[in-house]
Amino acid sequence: MRLALRFDMRAPSIGVPPSVLYPTSVDMCEWADGLGFETVYLAEHHGADDGYCPSPIVQASAIAARTTSMRIHFSALIAVLHHPLRLAEDLAVLDLLSGGRIEMTLGIGYRPHEYTMMGVKQSQRVKLLEEIIEVFEKAWTGEPFDFRGQTVVVRPTPVQKPRPPLYIGGSTEASAYRAAKWGDNYFPAGPGLLEIYQAERRRLGLPVPPPPGGRGPLFLFVTDDPDRDWPALAPHVMYTSNSNAEWAKERGSGSTPYPPVTSLDELKASDKFAVVTPDECVDLATRLGNDAELTFQPLMGAVDPELTWRSLRLFESDVLPRLVGLGLRPPLAN
Repeated sequence: MRLALRFDMRAPSIGVPPSVLYPTSVDMCEWADGLGFETVYLAEHHGADDGYCPSPIVQASAIAARTTSMRIHFSALIAVLHHPLRLAEDLAVLDLLSGGRIEMTLGIGYRPHEYTMMGVKQSQRVKLLEEIIEVFEKAWTGEPFDFRGQTVVVRPTPVQKPRPPLYIGGSTEASAYRAAKWGDNYFPAGPGLLEIYQAERRRLGLPVPPPPGGRGPLFLFVTDDPDRDWPALAPHVMYTSNSNAEWAKERGSGSTPYPPVTSLDELKASDKFAVVTPDECVDLATRLGNDAELTFQPLMGAVDPELTWRSLRLFESDVLPRLVGLGLRPPLAN
């Protein structure tokens, strides 16, 4: 079983400010890295009222400096909002700083104001994504290549050869076809898309990589008293889920795993959100099995870090050793 953290850095007024959230996210990554967590997922959006992280590469650089083995996965990096050469340079330097630990799910975005803000034509986003992937393939060789009619070179090159892993994400059938052609793997956000991706890979005569493993709930919180902590957590979880559901309406097509919710009872009834005791967390992990991933979003909706640190420490002391004993996790390093 894999373990991961995820941060989007939303900072609504109901929670703690970004000046607290950002340093805490790095502290939490250092803690998780010491326990063998495999991945931290960082997200990107621009011009959000709640400060949704616009600069995950900068955040990743701070995380890389405080960790040694955890992989840093941009999920998703809205690649089309960046200049291709500049993005290739920044990611190469980050891969060097991290010792070859970056990977990315590339997205084309969906919020109209972001394209306007960054001076990008939304109608060109698929073409731009294809160009960016082609630039990565050529730029990270370190050799001169043609870019929009001029010869350029990108150096230094990444640690990972021939390049860091590139995945494609999406919530539409079109994204499945793009991933089949361009990506190392596909992370679909809706049902039925993985099958389209796999069929298209076979049609193209390309190998079909193993599908992504199962995943636990969107929000996981371990506590010795769920009834005590649910009321404090609910406004933050509800805010994030409702915001993501509302933003998803801007897609035009596709879906989001985050449902709209209106009450604490709805949160409790949904399998997307789990506020559980250590025993219940072990049961959840056992049901998910070895190929799954448990992901913590410990700062969801700018929840107070004091509350979530208590949860993470309880996972460390009362859950993780039992997962090791069950063979779901490797033994902890001394």
